[in-house]
Amino acid sequence: MGRTYNIVSIPGDGIGPETNGAAVRVLEAVSEKYGFEPRITEYKAGGCAIDAYGVPLPGETLQACLDSDAVLLGAVGGPRWDMIEAERRPEQAILGLRKGMHLYANLRPATLMKELGDVSPLKNPGNIDLLIVRELTGGIYFGKQGAYKSTEKLFDGTRKGTVAFDTETYSEAEIERIIRRGFEFALKRSKKLTLVDKANVLSTSRLWRQIARTLSEEYPEVALDFLYVDNCSMQLVSRPASFDVIVTSNMFGDILSDLAGQITGSVGLLPSASLGNPGMPGLFEPIHGSAPDIAGQNKANPIASILSVQLMLKLHLGEKDAADSILEAVRKTLADGARTPDIAVHGDGDAKKITLVTTEEMTDRIVANLE
Repeated sequence: MGRTYNIVSIPGDGIGPETNGAAVRVLEAVSEKYGFEPRITEYKAGGCAIDAYGVPLPGETLQACLDSDAVLLGAVGGPRWDMIEAERRPEQAILGLRKGMHLYANLRPATLMKELGDVSPLKNPGNIDLLIVRELTGGIYFGKQGAYKSTEKLFDGTRKGTVAFDTETYSEAEIERIIRRGFEFALKRSKKLTLVDKANVLSTSRLWRQIARTLSEEYPEVALDFLYVDNCSMQLVSRPASFDVIVTSNMFGDILSDLAGQITGSVGLLPSASLGNPGMPGLFEPIHGSAPDIAGQNKANPIASILSVQLMLKLHLGEKDAADSILEAVRKTLADGARTPDIAVHGDGDAKKITLVTTEEMTDRIVANLE
């Protein structure tokens, strides 16, 4: 094989090893058909790393990711680590990877596949096909935070007691680079970009709007509009098919992407890509969590992880034909009626055509449908 890629696999916690394992199987299968070699090495991060090393993101894991071409991440966290102090919780592994790998742009496509029929919880969802471009290394998740004891009182005389704070901070450079990414993706799609913010309240949001208006002069083909985040959440439910590309801050993107995932049927269907500057490794992962309630039961939907491989091949490694093959295999498998529990509960028109399958069986069928 001529083309070789160094891939780091981080299975993580909960259902992560199951869904990430499915993604690796599909990657290995499609690579044989399209003549490239993924050299896959496995590392720990999250709760399993805390158990093994005492930290959520070991230095050797981060270094391996930096030395790779791309990273496949499962999911991290679970209730068994809930009582650990905040700076050592499993979720710090994700934040550490984003910061350490300089991944500032998170791409979360949300598409309602026609093969899923009425799996969306919405009555008339229309043709949902949108992309959320989320800023990933700034904002309230990375701002100054803390807590202190206050001697002040509320208006009724009640002592405030402990006061906690989290600070939202954004620089012009951070905002410009992510909004520019939004414009670039809009150019390749339907040429419509929506900036989601809270500019009626937040100073940071007003800076986002100012920079977006300035950049829009460089992209006259793209129609730019603005929505407050609360209004956007309503519009995603009432008219989701009208959206093309949404660009937004770290926290707003975190919330809205899960909403977008649910209106397309299940968060178990949606992949994501986290990218930095060209030439740097990217990180690819499903948007769902570790789902400890079904871990080890062979019930998890592997499609989000499998489509994360599809994004990796298409957006990052330049293996477009292989990426297209994965997408078509997923769609054919769904068209044939295979359903994991999360996408079978809504019904799907003709129930006689639906077959409830396990994680492994869904993966088997997708691999068999690769062309």
